[in-house]
Amino acid sequence: MFAAPRIAAVAWLKALAALCLALYAASSASQDEPLAAPRFGDENIAVELFADGLPEPGEEWMLALRFTPRSKEWHGYWRNPGDAGQGMTLRLDLPDGWEAGDALYPVPETLVIGGLMNHIYEGRYAVLVPVRVPEEAAAGGMPQVRAQVEFLACTDRVCVPQDALVEASTGGDFARWRAEVAPLIDARARFEMSAGALRIGVPLPAEVDLPEPHVFIGNERLVDYAASQTLRRTDDMLIAEIPLDDYGEGAGDTVSGILAFGAGAGVRFEAEPGAVPAGGELVAGSVETATPPLWTLVLGALVGGLILNIMPCVFPILSLKALSLARAGESEAAARIEGAAYTVGVVIACVGLGAVMLALRAAGEQVGWAFQLQEPGVVVALLLLASVITANFAGVFELPSISTGAGARKGAGGAFATGLLAAFAATPCTGPFMAAALGAALLLPAPIALVLFAMLGLGLALPFLLLGFVPALRRRLPKPGAWMNTFRRVMAIPMGLTALALVWLTVQLGGRGFGLFALIAVFGVVLALWVVGRLQQAGKMAWPAFGLVAAPFLIFGAFALPAGYEPRTERMAESVLDPVPFSRKALTTARASGDPVFVWFTADWCVTCKVNESVAIEREATREAFEAAGVVPMVGDWTVRDEAITQFLSDRGAAGVPLYLWYEPGAAEPEQLPQVLGPSSLVERAALSRTSSGSARSVPSEAGSD
Repeated sequence: MFAAPRIAAVAWLKALAALCLALYAASSASQDEPLAAPRFGDENIAVELFADGLPEPGEEWMLALRFTPRSKEWHGYWRNPGDAGQGMTLRLDLPDGWEAGDALYPVPETLVIGGLMNHIYEGRYAVLVPVRVPEEAAAGGMPQVRAQVEFLACTDRVCVPQDALVEASTGGDFARWRAEVAPLIDARARFEMSAGALRIGVPLPAEVDLPEPHVFIGNERLVDYAASQTLRRTDDMLIAEIPLDDYGEGAGDTVSGILAFGAGAGVRFEAEPGAVPAGGELVAGSVETATPPLWTLVLGALVGGLILNIMPCVFPILSLKALSLARAGESEAAARIEGAAYTVGVVIACVGLGAVMLALRAAGEQVGWAFQLQEPGVVVALLLLASVITANFAGVFELPSISTGAGARKGAGGAFATGLLAAFAATPCTGPFMAAALGAALLLPAPIALVLFAMLGLGLALPFLLLGFVPALRRRLPKPGAWMNTFRRVMAIPMGLTALALVWLTVQLGGRGFGLFALIAVFGVVLALWVVGRLQQAGKMAWPAFGLVAAPFLIFGAFALPAGYEPRTERMAESVLDPVPFSRKALTTARASGDPVFVWFTADWCVTCKVNESVAIEREATREAFEAAGVVPMVGDWTVRDEAITQFLSDRGAAGVPLYLWYEPGAAEPEQLPQVLGPSSLVERAALSRTSSGSARSVPSEAGSD
């Protein structure tokens, strides 16, 4: 709502600053006039002129202008001051035939005031001026060299014009000053204009560390200095994307500047027009995407949670919910209590998981949504839980808190636990309405992010909550009766299938030995529950027997599981597409080939991912369409934690998987495909890509491909 006035204000400040600088520059002396006495003085930032020894005929002689602020609040400016300020104007009085080169500056700093970017120096700094001494110059003496220097001294509140007439003398710390000047890189950089941005490719060895990179552009009125810069690396090149100044001028034949690394380090570059590679590993900035309004994010989280009730990854939990809903018909009070308890459980689980994820990310960990399912120990715990629930549903034993005849208080406890479990198992899925909300939650302030997680939980719990509080809906449920025991045993089937899926996932995460040891522990727990059930049928004390039977198996698992764990080394099972394993370097190489690239990010615990793969990806029709269009398939397997993939997902604004990206040749950014794919989604996309590229190869038809 306030964006337009703010932009107008900043534009007005820029125009005012440009006018002031133009008037100031017009008042400066012409280069053809003799050096003049100072008009303003250098009281706020004193300037001295030093010479690096005596000049030698035919050699380069170095002069240095050392600027010393009288107090720490005063700062000077780089040659391109940015949106405000004024660079130095220098006039040298040299002997006839002596030529001064371009001034050499140290790496500047950034200072943003009122939306205006300033390129400044804080504290003492030196500007070097190389002088070419002619061969015929006399040797052995110190010539008289004077300089008229005009510059601007500023604080955060006021700017004062300064000038001085100084004479060179030998001395100064030239070794230090030379080290502080940004060196010119040997290789030539390249630049191009694309989509309202200046793109610069600066040759830079991959091993150079970039803790706080920033590109200072020497060309005035070319880029938006205060705009966010996006920097990527690809092999031995750094690629910077900087938005252009809306009211600026063209680049001309060259673009020069300084690439700052941080802590005063950096290099100078001279760039000429040329092609700049696309893609690369993000090292600064973020992918520019329009952040939706908060109300749409909240609505998206709510609708996304609601849709999760019919998503495949939540289906195994429907057995628990079905029994609870049927039991809710016993009384209106019990229904409301259970509806509220279930909702509280779901919301607490979603907010808790979101808070843990945000805390881990704040601590520097590369994690995303459903991060807990990347931990083998968590999956084993879920396997035990699913096996226990399956045994209970099958009538092996009775657990009062979730039995069909429990009272309201016990039913509330069971509903709360069911809500916790439903939310925990729903995390592998990010439905089509959840993607934007969860992606934004990684970037928004923590309180707002937690609100989105809470709305996600509310959406997941909404159907059960409505049944608890709306009698008309509850009356549509079958009346309680003996059928519920049969229904309960039927629901043991999907829960048993869930346990089998978790067995498979355990093997995928930790290897066959790890999975075998987990099965032994599960067998011991189920055996103990069977003993409990037999004692319950006989009317005897049952639960002490559980500890006696289960303890040896659980102790065995506690020691055997860590010893049997083998970290997963294979990235993914065999695929009909024969994809390239994802890495940023592999993606850069694939895009450089000039072919379309399809990248999909998946995980073995993501049921939605596996459904999409069976429906749309792992198909002969898709393989043939990709071959016809020359598509390069690439897969990122996120089953176990992978920091490179997590960082890439974060860069794309994605909180988890699935994520499907389509890169067209020459496109700066990929097209993000829907999270739910249809059977012909990729075939049609490949055909569209082939048509746009003008290929003569034919794409196979969908009919009969399977």
